[in-house]
Order: sequence, then C-alpha cells, then structure tokens
Amino acid sequence: VSSSDLLSKWLGESEKGVRGLFEIAREKQPCIVFIDEIDALCGQRSDTESESSRRVKTEFLVQMQGVGSDNSGVLVLAATNIPWTLDTAIRRRFEKRIYISLPEVNERAAMFKTHLGASTYHTIKENEWMQLGQKSEHYSGADIAVVCREALLRPIRRLSSATHFKRVSNPNPDGPRQLWLVCSPGDQDAVELTLDKIKPEELAEPPVTMNDMIAALSTQKPTVGEVDLLKQVKFTEEFGQEGS
Repeated sequence: VSSSDLLSKWLGESEKGVRGLFEIAREKQPCIVFIDEIDALCGQRSDTESESSRRVKTEFLVQMQGVGSDNSGVLVLAATNIPWTLDTAIRRRFEKRIYISLPEVNERAAMFKTHLGASTYHTIKENEWMQLGQKSEHYSGADIAVVCREALLRPIRRLSSATHFKRVSNPNPDGPRQLWLVCSPGDQDAVELTLDKIKPEELAEPPVTMNDMIAALSTQKPTVGEVDLLKQVKFTEEFGQEGS
C-alpha cells in the first residue's frame, strides 16, 4: 500500500485505515504488508504537526507492537528514500533497517535492456548495453526507465521532422514489398519527402539507436545527488545494515 492510501482528510479516518489494514493482514496471515513512502506517514514528531498526524503515528505504533508481540504471521516491510526523517519510535519497531544501494554497472546494463523491451526495434549491440551501464553512474531504476522512454520517443521525432526517405525491402511478406525509411539527405538513395505524403502501411519503423540512448542520457540526469547518498551511508552506519 502507499502511505497516501491510508491518509484521509476526514477526522479519524486515517487511524481507522491503519487499524483496518492490520486487521485484514491478521485475518489473511501469513501475510506481508508493504508500505511505500512510509516517511509520509511516520515522519519525526514536532511541535508544529497536527493532532491528526500524531494520532496516525500512535495508531501505527500500537498496531506494529501488536504484530511483534503476538507472534503472528504478519511481516511488515516499508520503503523510504529518506530514512533519517522517520520518527525514532517508528524506526525502533522495524527490527532490520536494510540499505538497498543504487544499481551497479552490470545491473544498470540489464535494466536498459529490459526497459527497452525485447519487442522494440533497435540497433544496439550486445557490448553497447555495458557502455550504457558505465555511462549511467548514480542512476536509479526509475531514472533508467525515464531514459529509455525518452530514447523511444526520439525515432518518432525524427519521423515528424524528416525531409528525406529511402526505399527498403519489407521483411513482412504480408505487407507492401517496399517501405519508406527515414534517412539523411546525404544518403545516395534519399528521396525528398515528408511524413504526411507517405501511407502508414508503407512506413518503415525507425530503430532506436545507440545515439538515441546517449542523447536521452544527456537530457535525463540522475535524481539522486551526492548529498543524499552520503546521508544514506551515514544512516546505514548508525542504524542499519547493507543489503545484498
């Protein structure tokens, strides 16, 4: 569940949502409850926070204590990018605090390949996936997904602004024998033509190229900064453990 699923503007409804979540979990045990962005639900207490927010944290603490004391089959997992903002009492309720670091180079290379998709027409060579992994240090999985979406749009933009196309054979025997493929004006087979003059069934799908990926990387920067990474490491050293 997301923290926002449990929060309500109506008085008492947020606490009821937290209580209901754990009641359902106990009924369905063995059960895993995963709460995303728990910092939005259980941030540090302060003099400026609302009474409603305090009640939600209190209810969450009570329910967590119940999960731990009755030896039930309920496992509570939570995720946050800013663990240092969690309330101290909430942090104590989680027996393990595991730091999952940003993906390594091999993992990033695999993510690029996965996010681009096996069905996507591309000209990226096998060794170039590793190059993308090396060029994307400090990128998270979400960042890599954004880069791939940007790269997928670039061939479409090339089509819309293209001024020259050339004839190529159609690998699909059920379609037209030849298709129009976007090309540079300097290509020896180039014909001056615009997209609106080509029938949809005669248009060849332009591939995603390595240049598209590099260009997408240059425009989509990582969302995790050095300061955030240092805070993560410091928190892990003080309160947590490294994940594998």
